[in-house]
Amino acid sequence: QVQLVESGGGLVQAGESLRLSCAASGRTFSSLTMSWFRQAPGKEREFVAGITDSGGMTIYADSVKGRFTVSRDNAKNTVSLEMNRLKAEDTAVYYCAARLGFVVSKTYDLYNYWGQGAQVTVSS
Repeated sequence: QVQLVESGGGLVQAGESLRLSCAASGRTFSSLTMSWFRQAPGKEREFVAGITDSGGMTIYADSVKGRFTVSRDNAKNTVSLEMNRLKAEDTAVYYCAARLGFVVSKTYDLYNYWGQGAQVTVSS
């Protein structure tokens, strides 16, 4: 089992930055591929960014490419999402997700473990 706990959500204005963190426990963190998903009201959960188990590869949704950066610290069992130049359409609940293996998937039902979610609200 893996437990994931997100932190760092909040309310910001458009153009500002926010950093989300996800702390993992319960399994060797370095064996997990980690991703961030988000879900806005009335919309399906969508992939935001992912990072392979070693941290050697990152993948981003087109909507956040160039603004968001995903990173991980395997020594601290954490994964982070740095969000810059935030827009109103980035408003959503952000979820940290983990799956075994070294391939980042954009499909949410291929992830085995999920955090409780962190609300990010961007006012315009």
